[in-house]
Amino acid sequence: MKRRNFIRYTAAGGAAFSLSPFSGCSSPHEDKTKGTGLPKDDFLLKEITVAELQQKMKDGSLSSEKIIQLYLSRINDIDKNGPGLNSVIELNPDAAEIAKQLDAERKKGKVRGPLHGIPILIKDNIDTADKMMTTAGSLALKGNIVKKDSQVARKLSEAGAVILGKTNLSEWANFRSTSSSSGWSSRGGQTHNPYILTRNPCGSSSGSGAAVSANLTALAIGTETNGSIVCPSNANGVVGIKPTVGLVGRSGIIPISETQDTAGPMARTVTDAAILLGALTGVDPDDDRTGESKGRSYTDYTKFLDKDGLKGARIGVARAYFGEVQRENEEIEKALEIMKQQGAVLVDIDDRIPSGKGKDSFNVLLYEFKDGLNKYLAEHCTVPGIRTLKDIIEFNIKNEDIAMPYFKQEILVMAEEKGDLNSKEYIEAHANVLKESRNEIDNIMDKHHLDAIVAPTGGPAWTTDLVYGDHGGGGSSSPAARAGYPNITVPAGSAYGLPFGLSFFGRAYSEPKLLKIAYAFEQHSQKRIVPGFKDPLNGVV
Repeated sequence: MKRRNFIRYTAAGGAAFSLSPFSGCSSPHEDKTKGTGLPKDDFLLKEITVAELQQKMKDGSLSSEKIIQLYLSRINDIDKNGPGLNSVIELNPDAAEIAKQLDAERKKGKVRGPLHGIPILIKDNIDTADKMMTTAGSLALKGNIVKKDSQVARKLSEAGAVILGKTNLSEWANFRSTSSSSGWSSRGGQTHNPYILTRNPCGSSSGSGAAVSANLTALAIGTETNGSIVCPSNANGVVGIKPTVGLVGRSGIIPISETQDTAGPMARTVTDAAILLGALTGVDPDDDRTGESKGRSYTDYTKFLDKDGLKGARIGVARAYFGEVQRENEEIEKALEIMKQQGAVLVDIDDRIPSGKGKDSFNVLLYEFKDGLNKYLAEHCTVPGIRTLKDIIEFNIKNEDIAMPYFKQEILVMAEEKGDLNSKEYIEAHANVLKESRNEIDNIMDKHHLDAIVAPTGGPAWTTDLVYGDHGGGGSSSPAARAGYPNITVPAGSAYGLPFGLSFFGRAYSEPKLLKIAYAFEQHSQKRIVPGFKDPLNGVV
């Protein structure tokens, strides 16, 4: 379930203002295809993989510095000019210099690993101790230059990745209003879907999904509480991994939920996503939850990728999550047939998997958001006068014309009204959600002797609407999200020119098994399609 639908349910029981640092950029490389309004997409690094980039750096045909320059030009041409995706909220002014230093290391014979010199964009709720801000898309945090890297940023730097910039997102990771538009933030404006620009990129990792799909970067990082990696991956036609909560350290990430939050990879292929996942794992001294991953994590997940990984795999088909778009359902049936042809044993699961009582789930998020955000702001925020959730709410009220031009902040207000984590309501709700969500997945997998469960990730992208907010339907993210279990989505087809994916999820720390299955499906289906930046408002369809 996409989080916006989840919030609407539980809470009940476009031109946007932009402070983008790219305004006024010109594009010397822009080449409009005559008569179409679309850019001539002959980008040198189009659809290139991490392995191919490494080979080019190894044979000397490209350096990391040159690769960075090519992607920066691409961002200028596609994101800020040309189609105007608006997926990148800020660029790292030191990216080229970092790449140059990594090139020097390579010349001396030191290659840190598969990510050495590879560019990556990360979501703007992840701390980086550099010249870039961390704002969660909120104007209230404009100017927040943190002093310490997040665990994610530190691991990426150690692996030799070049953090190219930060991506736009649904403000506060889609935890501000029940009527918000995914991909919109008061700091960054509205992100657009690269397939059809009037369609929504989903969220909250909207910019990460759109950017990696549009070839603005090799890789991207998103974060998820419920659907925020897998939904934008679905809508933008890319691979997304929502890891087991505890596999990836969360210190230095602006939080929603201690129970459900995690960062994870977004990439164009399962292989690239697996490479990135391996670089992120490890115990985080500032995140106790990662202690559970000892002996259960890997630094190389590519060793589990097997083209014959579907052979003999028992996969439960959660048909209750099929949507209402007939063309999508027809394509999903074809995808399931591919799995059977490759030796998978498919078992229909009759009932929707319970994923925690709706009211309990929402209450858990409200309590944990208030507690986690107050701790983050007190320890990390460098903006004067912003130290609590109450300060954020008051800022938004004082600056309503620019901070809340389309929708309000009723979720922030609801969270502020909650008590602390010792409250009886929270303790009981938390216990109910974890028991029901984890037991049901485990019980179903035990009953049918399953290796994984498969379901449509979501439907094709809906039309962006800043007046009424999100209105997409369907989705299967909630069971794994509330349980803290892993979920991998892979492109599975398209309908009306819009991509959609299949999600494979299962037990805690079953990433190796899920990657094996997801990779085999990807290799035998090959459903990733390159976006065309169509704009029906300008007659380009």
